[in-house]
Amino acid sequence: MQEQDRHHKTVRQFERLNTALKSGRLDPVRRIIEALSDSELADLLESLPPERRLVVWNLIDPALDGEVLVHLADEVRISLIEATDDDELLEATSDMELDELADIIDDLPDQVIRRLLEVMDREDRERLEQVMSYPEDSAGGLMNPDVVTVRADVTLDVVLRFLRSRGELPQFLDHLFVVDRNGIYLGRLAITNLLTEDPQKMVRSLIDREAQALPVDMEATDVAAAFEHQDWVSAPVVDHKGHLLGTITIDDIVDVIRDEAEQSVMNMAGLDQEEDMFAPVLTAGKRRSVYLGLNLLTALIASYFISIFGATIEQVVALAILMPAVASMGGIAGTQTLTLIVRGMAVGQVVRGNTRPLFSKEMAVGLLNGMLWAAVIAIVAIVWFQDTRLAGVVAAAIFLNMLAGAAAGVAVPLVLRRLSIDPALAGGTVLTTVTDVVGFVSILGLGSLVLL
Repeated sequence: MQEQDRHHKTVRQFERLNTALKSGRLDPVRRIIEALSDSELADLLESLPPERRLVVWNLIDPALDGEVLVHLADEVRISLIEATDDDELLEATSDMELDELADIIDDLPDQVIRRLLEVMDREDRERLEQVMSYPEDSAGGLMNPDVVTVRADVTLDVVLRFLRSRGELPQFLDHLFVVDRNGIYLGRLAITNLLTEDPQKMVRSLIDREAQALPVDMEATDVAAAFEHQDWVSAPVVDHKGHLLGTITIDDIVDVIRDEAEQSVMNMAGLDQEEDMFAPVLTAGKRRSVYLGLNLLTALIASYFISIFGATIEQVVALAILMPAVASMGGIAGTQTLTLIVRGMAVGQVVRGNTRPLFSKEMAVGLLNGMLWAAVIAIVAIVWFQDTRLAGVVAAAIFLNMLAGAAAGVAVPLVLRRLSIDPALAGGTVLTTVTDVVGFVSILGLGSLVLL
């Protein structure tokens, strides 16, 4: 319900903004912009055509530009950076969190990067270099090196005085991380314990040593799964020797989950989530042509198998009428299984030890649904064409194709993963080819044997 309300709110804001932009009155536009959060502004900018996007971008407070840039798709971000002068970019990025700055610094002009590094102190430069040395989709790429650490051999009162002297604290601070004199991670101290326990207690007596740290090279999807399973708000990141390097917080994980979901949806259509919705026609057309060409190739493969049975189709026109139903039912059944398997892979539920029982289960489901819908299509064929032999052919074809769809739905993503190909990107195309070929060969082959 909250997500639906947020969607309706965004739609209303977009409509109000468009009305204000069309009227040429900028004061209402400014008021709308001032009421939006950084991420909402990013969503709004991505929804606007380029000329209106620039108008809105120039009305945003320059101090907020950096936070908005972080939430934008790569292509939109680059286009706005190119339209912004260096001084404004420097102002926008100079106070950003280091982990967020690391996400966009490569998109900044070289002269802005140089000036930005010049105004940073040595410690921040080293931290920024550290974050940028790790892959973007790893724990190291997600972490914020600005982490609050305490020693185990001090009292809670000392920790409280340290925090007061430090002043500003990182967001989502639910734990302090305890390290030894060499920076080795020992455990964590809950803020609730810090505030409620006797101030004279030693930190070592309250350390949670069970909370494991995340390896710096852990993949982002695995980090997100760990947060989900442990209900974490924050988690420490360590190197292979156990040195504490930084912290990952729940806001970073929300971004990972959202990006993964968006990428999965876009991949199924052969698209990139970082693509600008208003990208130039030639650019968009070129990108999509690759996926369309691949689909044409698979369609031609299916057409070739149909051509083999041209004589059968000429004599039994009813087979041509019912062919789409056979291919479609197998395709839908396979897509259901494929989606389940790809999703299971994404969340770590599909592993080597459970693929065989999973395959057996999906084949049993395909067998059950195959018998059900084979009976249904047989009845339809008898009523429509008054031909029991035709009904038997179509029923058998649908039964076989739904079994093939179930088998391919499990096997295709597993094989693609072993070949290091994203199943979400290529799985649908391969599956469609399999079910089309099996469906057409089944109905036409059986038709040739039984009806001619």
